Amino acid sequence: MKRHLFGVLVLVSPLLHAVETAPSDPPNTQWSSYNGNVNGQRYADLRQIDTGNVGQLGEICRLVVDELGSFHSGIVQVDGTLYVTTATDTLAIDATNCALRWRHHYATEEHGGNALQVNRGVAYASGRLFRGTVDGRLLAIDAQSGKTLWQYQIGDPQQGEFFAAAPQIYQGLVILGAAGGDWGIRGRVMAFDAATGREMWRFNTIPRDDEPGAETWQNAPSARYGGGGTWTTYTLDMAAGEVFIPVGNPAPDFLPEHRPGENLYTNSLVVLDAATGRLKWYHQLLSNDGLDLDLGAAPVLYFDGKGERIVAFGGKDGYLYGVNRETKQRVFKTPVTTIAEPRVLPDGKTLELCPGILGGVEWNGPAYDRANHALVVGSVDWCATLTRDENFEYKPGVFNFGGSYQQLEKSRGWIVAVDADTGAVRWQYETPAPQISGITPTAGGLVFAGDIAGNFVALDSKTGQRLFTADTGGAHAGGVITYMRDGRQYVAFASGNVSRLTFGVVGKPTLVLYGLGGKSGAAPAVAAAGTPTGTPDPAAGRDIFGKVCAACHGAQAEGGTGPSLSGLSARLDFDATVRWIEDPAAVKPGTAMPKLYPSPLDTAQVRDVAAFVQSLP
Repeated sequence: MKRHLFGVLVLVSPLLHAVETAPSDPPNTQWSSYNGNVNGQRYADLRQIDTGNVGQLGEICRLVVDELGSFHSGIVQVDGTLYVTTATDTLAIDATNCALRWRHHYATEEHGGNALQVNRGVAYASGRLFRGTVDGRLLAIDAQSGKTLWQYQIGDPQQGEFFAAAPQIYQGLVILGAAGGDWGIRGRVMAFDAATGREMWRFNTIPRDDEPGAETWQNAPSARYGGGGTWTTYTLDMAAGEVFIPVGNPAPDFLPEHRPGENLYTNSLVVLDAATGRLKWYHQLLSNDGLDLDLGAAPVLYFDGKGERIVAFGGKDGYLYGVNRETKQRVFKTPVTTIAEPRVLPDGKTLELCPGILGGVEWNGPAYDRANHALVVGSVDWCATLTRDENFEYKPGVFNFGGSYQQLEKSRGWIVAVDADTGAVRWQYETPAPQISGITPTAGGLVFAGDIAGNFVALDSKTGQRLFTADTGGAHAGGVITYMRDGRQYVAFASGNVSRLTFGVVGKPTLVLYGLGGKSGAAPAVAAAGTPTGTPDPAAGRDIFGKVCAACHGAQAEGGTGPSLSGLSARLDFDATVRWIEDPAAVKPGTAMPKLYPSPLDTAQVRDVAAFVQSLP
């Protein structure tokens, strides 16, 4: 199979600046939005930690935020408080010592919903936090006390709708879109009054009837479940009053012939008037997608060397795109992972794809390194196979892939820096496992990031050379931020995650702070396995399954990345199921299922999960 490993390494000399004395860092800074600022740049103008002293970094503190599950949360820091989320909880944490200030728990009203148990963070504005839930609600929470201010149902979890993205705030409006494209929802983005929760506008990412773009769904009934979810945060141009929405894949994912046409506005960057929701323009990466290569990461806004306004964004197709916002023309399209034309395997029914269904640029997109005028982006290098199901029938609330897929065994990741004007590759750094964390460049000449193998790294922003690495004991799938408090620079990141992109290490969801002079050493040891005690509890196992298993096997155990578990008791008895969960590779060699025992699952929890899946009809 012909493969393309994103081009030739191009070395570009950095711009020379005559600077007599580097400005000193302020004593306190904020990280008030998912990507630091609403423009998506993620650049930190901080110098205390630099290329000369980064080797002195060490751990200051850590706080376990949950015992199990996904931890994709972006991190917001306002006035010395960090705000992070799990699927159900919102936490306020001291930004200097990890002390928990308050914890808000949301009890789901629909058994956790029918989709993924995941949340990617909050928006902050005027002393309030805003977040979505896995069962279709939008919450407003007091940032000082953690008390609920208002709560409204804005989606239907029984249709597979959930709200995973961190909202965005524009002039008193809370902007949030529905996730769940793989479940066959009809995607939409909405704006709500921040004071009252009243809906102010909505834009349907899958147009129907007389809406512009409806004609691109030539099989009109298929638009009813056409996908087009949004599952990360959004980007704002405050001066132009525009909100940039990354829109995901159409559904059914693998059957483009079921929905002929361009399938607007899937796989598109959609630009709306932030005040009204009116469509201003869009840029579609791929029409009539049949490979699940959606656009899932927030774009970044910046000016090129000529002063032209540019938007850059990365897709699951493995490319980084640059589009001129003045002319609406594409400026560059740069591969940032392994890309190959799909090929048919010998059975004549199965395709091999690179990147695979979980490859390319995921929910944390490119950052803009202002000092070097470069874009820095992480990506997943993971091929997969895909088999289409010609007997597809839409079923609400479950995966509607229109087939099945399997990730191949080998995976890795990349952090790639490209010229912000031309898209030419400057350097590339290979990570031993998929790279999906936030990426943060700094004025200190560093790029901070993490990978799914649990490694926190600091790279030289000019060359990509690794200057510091630490094993944090948990997969990195959420935010990586840096800020000043009381004259000290901190780096905060999310460690510990179980999700469809889990590979190797998992760990308990944990917020970790690093700084100069912190403690160095190995990651915390995993607890030893326990002895079985008590009667397994299927109800407790159902809750655990939703947190750590449903991302792969489906919320109703219908199958997804992992196999369907329906009727498992006819194939495996209880003891065999326990052994499978405890050591997947020993029971099924070559399986992509992660090892979750003895951490984050202990002996009792494994038995509870086994009891639940044994009870499935």
